[in-house]
Amino acid sequence: MKILGLLGGMSWESTQPYYARINQQVQARLGGGASAELLLWSANFAEIEALQHDGAWDALGQKLTRAAKGLAAAGAEHLVLCTNTMHCLAEQIEAGSGLPLLHIADPTGAALRAQGYQRVGLLGTRFTMEQAFYRDYLTAHFGLTVLTPEAGEREQVHRIIYEELVRGVIRDESRRQLARAVASLALAGAEAVILGCTELGLLLKEGEGPVPLLDTTRLHADAAAALALSV
Repeated sequence: MKILGLLGGMSWESTQPYYARINQQVQARLGGGASAELLLWSANFAEIEALQHDGAWDALGQKLTRAAKGLAAAGAEHLVLCTNTMHCLAEQIEAGSGLPLLHIADPTGAALRAQGYQRVGLLGTRFTMEQAFYRDYLTAHFGLTVLTPEAGEREQVHRIIYEELVRGVIRDESRRQLARAVASLALAGAEAVILGCTELGLLLKEGEGPVPLLDTTRLHADAAAALALSV
């Protein structure tokens, strides 16, 4: 079994499902008391959040690269970055650590193409929705056209993530707001919507909404388990 290094705590609310699902998948495959061999570095998300909103991406890149190097020194063979937004630094972290990184958009894009979707919506933090790194990756690697909500809805989704979900706050009104954003994307022509923040699956569930929802946490964790079990 490969030893995976998880870069988590961004936030810890969404890192818990990663840890649980990877181990569940490994146990289901191997049986008995089997579990995954994982190393976890967990961030103080208050520091991460402050640097994000200050636009201090260089400092964030250095911080996460140091963490990844620590996981490599501890024996990790592969990196799993348990957040969508910080994949804006994926290449830097991978190059700086010397470890291959399982990109979160790869299992997401593969799932979308396998189901025949070409025009998809994206919900996430303002950084993920407004910066080009995520949309460009899906377009370049999977030929997808990626839509994002209008500015007011983007701000609402961002607020719900940072003021509620990362703190474990679940509100029905926020669920309805996110559902309205999904509906708007569907009206704009999205055939499916990516839950492109690892906290969004805490509030929206696959199977709910006018179009299919793809939970990046589930897809990424399942791909990580398959990687751990690969020869």
